[in-house]
Amino acid sequence: MQLIAHADLKPFNTFGIAARAERLARFADADQLRALLAAPELAGMPRLVLGGGSNVLFTRDFPGAVLLNEVPGIAVERRTDDHVWVKAGAGVAWHALVMHAVAQDWGGLENLSLIPGKVGAAPMQNIGAYGVEIKDCFERLEALRVSDGELVTFHRADCSFGYRESFFKREGRDRFIILSVTFRLTLRHHALRTAYGNIRDELARRSITAPTIRDVSDAVIAIRRSKLPDPAVLGNAGSFFKNPVVPEALARRIKAAHPDAPTYPAGEGLVKLAAGWLIEQCGWKGRRIDGCGVHERQALVLVNHGGATGSQVWDLSEQVLRSVQQRFGVELEREVNVI
Repeated sequence: MQLIAHADLKPFNTFGIAARAERLARFADADQLRALLAAPELAGMPRLVLGGGSNVLFTRDFPGAVLLNEVPGIAVERRTDDHVWVKAGAGVAWHALVMHAVAQDWGGLENLSLIPGKVGAAPMQNIGAYGVEIKDCFERLEALRVSDGELVTFHRADCSFGYRESFFKREGRDRFIILSVTFRLTLRHHALRTAYGNIRDELARRSITAPTIRDVSDAVIAIRRSKLPDPAVLGNAGSFFKNPVVPEALARRIKAAHPDAPTYPAGEGLVKLAAGWLIEQCGWKGRRIDGCGVHERQALVLVNHGGATGSQVWDLSEQVLRSVQQRFGVELEREVNVI
């Protein structure tokens, strides 16, 4: 067990924010994690488990232990004629898992191509893109209960999945640490989702009329690369804000004043609005303040142009929130975890 004191966290967050942790350690299985939780050197310290650091904003140094989840492995648990159950370690890069599934012609994850982060964070956030969410193909996960070190299995009904929400982001936060996730994927008769976003347009541009899993994945990757900055080039955490869900009456008022406003059904009496569109209408797209800014191609993404502090990014997000509230009466919510 190696503990690094006063560790630099800049390599471990995709925003590229300079911050330090009192201690830093890695674990690759349940026994290593149990040893860290019981380590006298970490007793009484706050803990933060990090995967890819792609959904976190450090606004200060972390006065405790950062534990890097590096549980490896992708394995087939069982298969039938129609489905395959695939178990992945929480430390596996999410996109690597998706590419493995696409290469094997396993359906269900292709719309989630190129999402940054690790497998363990996927159910926490109930990550989603282009009409698909993790819950659609989620089977179960295994997590370690911090209080006693026991392994607990959670099935879909146990996870309380919502829009970018789950039990592990709310009641289970800091109580359980995810070690592996199992997905139920299709082997044939794939129900491809191509109606959301620009997937159909991208497939048409490629003259593809009978798309495969690989075609959909390639289209999603192309769309994401055209709109979203690469964190290795420009620090960011992807979508900084959630798309807000509002009452129909408010959505109608916004639509009446702005007929081009994107809207999506969100359940009885509710409508989902596009946060990026709202932010763009408030004039934020492409603006820079104090080394950070709003991305020039996607207003949903806040970026670090170099040398920005987490506090500066936070202050920018506060200004964005206030302007959307003042103009549209819509309260945006941050998607990133703020430390």
